[in-house]
Amino acid sequence: MVEFRYRGREITQEDIHSIRALIERHPNESRRTLSTKLCEAWQWRQANGALRDMVCRGMLLMLERAGQITLPPVSYVRHNPLAKRARPEPAQIETTLVEDRLRDLQPLEFTQVRRTAQEPLFNGLMEEHHYLGYEQPVGEHLKYLVWAQGRPVACLAWSSAPRHLGSRDRYIGWSAEARRRNIGFIAYNTRFLILPWVRVEHLASHILGRMAVRISEDWQRMYGHPIYFLETFVDPGRFRGTCYRAANWIVLGKTTGRGKASNSYVPNRSIKEVLGYPLTKRFRQRLGQ
Repeated sequence: MVEFRYRGREITQEDIHSIRALIERHPNESRRTLSTKLCEAWQWRQANGALRDMVCRGMLLMLERAGQITLPPVSYVRHNPLAKRARPEPAQIETTLVEDRLRDLQPLEFTQVRRTAQEPLFNGLMEEHHYLGYEQPVGEHLKYLVWAQGRPVACLAWSSAPRHLGSRDRYIGWSAEARRRNIGFIAYNTRFLILPWVRVEHLASHILGRMAVRISEDWQRMYGHPIYFLETFVDPGRFRGTCYRAANWIVLGKTTGRGKASNSYVPNRSIKEVLGYPLTKRFRQRLGQ
């Protein structure tokens, strides 16, 4: 019988008994060590083979708060560099006007810069020139710089998709269980920036089309699994989403205007359009299985 559910995993009373037994067998071990041992015992791993240690620790904390287990005291408070993260430094690059025709700007070079020496350049450009500024992604994510004639002309950020999105879920037609199991096969375009001195017709839609061709392979290389569907939000109070429509993205509906912190049915943020782009004709079958 399922007693609890955490991040898509069902937790039975038998699981709780085994966790209690693990804690009793290792009374002097840290919470981190217990989490690692439990992941190994359950073979609880990410798609790339790494243990789901942080998720497991969150589950253990939930069970303790529910009165089901008693964890050892916290032995060490790790410094969290994200708590007081310094804002990215402005990028020092050439900003002369670019007004070439798209064909004259070719070839464009796409560089995935996460975990590379060019990542600070990406962060700085987003911080300085995107109206939302830079935001550190959480979970799986990739960052791209697009180059032309040796200069960056655009930046794109992709991350894990929101877990609950009504218009998207209705379009895919998957069950709640399939969504929990397969949400990782969707990538969310969190940022798209054409640098303000770049004025080239059709560049944005061309970049989106090029991204759709390569992103699944890049995600496979970084995280060990492909991507079957892309999604994004467009704020109609600011933008029309023309480049997405020109790149054949589909309008799926609108958000409710309620964020994760909302505890009511009253919108607490702007309502946005939801757009999606299938990367395979069989996306419904693969996401719903």
